[in-house]
Amino acid sequence: MDSRPGARAVHAITFAVAAFAVVFQLVLVVQGHSPLAPELRPTTGEAVRRFFSYFTIQSNVLVAVTALAPAIGRGLGSRWWAVARLAAVVGITVTGVVHLLLLRPILHLTGVDWWADLLLHAVVPVLALVGWLVLGPRGRAERGDVAPALAWPVLWLVATLALGPVVHWYPYPFLDVSKHGLGSVLLVCLAVAVLFVGLALGAVALDRRLSAPAEVVPVRP
Repeated sequence: MDSRPGARAVHAITFAVAAFAVVFQLVLVVQGHSPLAPELRPTTGEAVRRFFSYFTIQSNVLVAVTALAPAIGRGLGSRWWAVARLAAVVGITVTGVVHLLLLRPILHLTGVDWWADLLLHAVVPVLALVGWLVLGPRGRAERGDVAPALAWPVLWLVATLALGPVVHWYPYPFLDVSKHGLGSVLLVCLAVAVLFVGLALGAVALDRRLSAPAEVVPVRP
């Protein structure tokens, strides 16, 4: 791994920012803030349950957890960390892209809500992606990690669509089957799934390329 103090500091900053962003948004939720549906005021317990149902929150938590290992220099040799790291990088990238394309246009945030949104959907994704691209650690991702890394978003989607009709709530408007119909929702899910798979395979290929030793070009006399 890259043990330079600067590299470990960047990973530590990523961990701190992601952890702070999640806690910051949780405090706002407990206080009654609901950016996607400000007119709805569920009970505190239900608001917290919904909070942890957001893919955004789960991906930020995973970024924080996987950034901690390179920050302290431990646990990097385990297979679970490599899978979790791949899932975190892909998941937080999708979080940023989907928010920018599908959610940002319908949000009109101000004050602390704007800042929380910026941290969760822009600052943390940029820190995580740039940190992975520039600092690594390299050579950890394998093709066999793609399926287990994508198991989390698949299980999240299945649980969300199964629970939605029961609790009459979906974490994101584009997943609301009652409003858009199952066909439209599945079409959006298919597009996002293609993005997930493409990013995961691309991340593995790029990790291999970046970890490969540079070709030595002989110098002619």
